[in-house]
Amino acid sequence: MKKHLGRQAGVQTVEVSLIDGKVDVTPKEDGQIDPAQLLKATYDSGVSVAELEMTARGKIVKDSSGSLAIQVAPNRSFVLAPNELSKELEPFVDSPTQVTVRGQLYKKPAGKKKGDTSAPLKLLILEVQKKE
Repeated sequence: MKKHLGRQAGVQTVEVSLIDGKVDVTPKEDGQIDPAQLLKATYDSGVSVAELEMTARGKIVKDSSGSLAIQVAPNRSFVLAPNELSKELEPFVDSPTQVTVRGQLYKKPAGKKKGDTSAPLKLLILEVQKKE
């Protein structure tokens, strides 16, 4: 799995901890990692994914459908799943404030062997780490 994920575009390093059952993927400094592609690549390597979490830094915007999103690059943003923490970020829409959040992009549905990797991923904010 480490080699399989390491070959994905934008990936700098992959660290696997069998004891914790976790995989940490670090992007290249200028790299764009597609989390949906990482999720698919993990399943394709024969490993099941229980959760996919990420830390993102960017500006809060509204996407074309009016949903709240965090824009991490000019052409890359993640739609935020509505919760209390995402509501706290609404005042920062279209402001120059950079926000760093930790969130969950994917959680395997209970009782299913394999989750749906084709569904659009929404970032469920678990923690707002910084507003600057």
